[in-house]
Amino acid sequence: MITTVKLANGIRAVLVPCEAQSVAFGLFVGSGSRHEPKGMEGVSHFLEHMLFKGTARRSSKAITEAIEGRGGNFNAWTNEESTAYFSHMPFEYLDEAVDIISDMYLNASINEVEFKKEREVVIEEIKMYSDEPDSVAMENLQTALFPKNRLGLPVAGNEKALRSLTAEAMREYKRLHYTAANTVAVLVGRFEVDEAVKILEKRLGFAKIVESFKDKADKFAPPVADVLVKKDVQQTQIALGFRSLPISHKLKYALSVFDAIMGRGMASRLFQEVREKRGLSYDISSRQQFFADTGMWTITAGVDAAKANKTIDVIDRELEKIRAKKVSLKELKRIKEFLLGNFRLSHEKIQSKLFYYGSTMLSFGRVVPIEEQIEGIRAVSVDDVAAVAEIILKKGNRSLSRVVPK
Repeated sequence: MITTVKLANGIRAVLVPCEAQSVAFGLFVGSGSRHEPKGMEGVSHFLEHMLFKGTARRSSKAITEAIEGRGGNFNAWTNEESTAYFSHMPFEYLDEAVDIISDMYLNASINEVEFKKEREVVIEEIKMYSDEPDSVAMENLQTALFPKNRLGLPVAGNEKALRSLTAEAMREYKRLHYTAANTVAVLVGRFEVDEAVKILEKRLGFAKIVESFKDKADKFAPPVADVLVKKDVQQTQIALGFRSLPISHKLKYALSVFDAIMGRGMASRLFQEVREKRGLSYDISSRQQFFADTGMWTITAGVDAAKANKTIDVIDRELEKIRAKKVSLKELKRIKEFLLGNFRLSHEKIQSKLFYYGSTMLSFGRVVPIEEQIEGIRAVSVDDVAAVAEIILKKGNRSLSRVVPK
């Protein structure tokens, strides 16, 4: 049984008890790179780093030892629309799992010394990704798909903005964005619900959080058709993408099916055509990413420079095929079984459950039962997939990003 409660300070909590030897606790905040003011690009990701650098009660080392010393693990991530922090520990350390992440969320020090030191770490992380051709290709693709829009900015920000950022400005950003209405707590694993609610109130619900921010809506300009960068690399990295559907769209499940048909797994059309039949690339795949008001469907591959144009031609032919001719019932059934099996198997993992309930609660403001997801996939028709192809693969909706050898 899944239990939802609202803590005394207004934070929504989702409790998912299940058979396990562990508990995972996470805090999901509806604040990411697209919510950052101009001149503060990268503050969300930088703030994520700073929450691990200590509180009034714990040093950075003490946080690590308290979790890893008990055999657990912890981590965080930042994307365009959210930031999440989680711990995963043996079930007898339920209180500690909740306490440590809540302490970081509520009481992060963000002192000047650690701020300046960690800023250098974040800048090194940005430089690391700039040396990875596949990361560069994808980053440039997203910028091309969403020009003049905060969705097109790198999540990690840029060195210039980070150099001008102050610890005081970060603390103010946290105060305005890390609010009760903007935060979801999720607990998954082996625990008693009544005891867990008491612990959540004691460690998290007591704190008064009253501030909130009002974000300006993003404007959208037409995608940029082609971006090319030369680097000292052996392969050409291809990232081809289309603007797609928002997470609340009625065809979102059909889009997931469309994505799987084209580029999820070794039986997908692109993998079979590009790798298996022609040997053009070691790996090719597609991915759908949903946002609140739009989406992004992308195809990525690394190929020999001499084969790049041929690979793009093959991809374009496959895209035209699915746009021009409806998928067969046989293929549709096979893909549905693939997606449903993959989804159900992922829910045997504690952390997968944690991420699922946290992200869906942030996106929809309610718990989305896994049965609803399953029925959504099962209900997708041949016509639904055709409708998705027609919407996404239209002229002027495509961007191509390449990183090529000098």
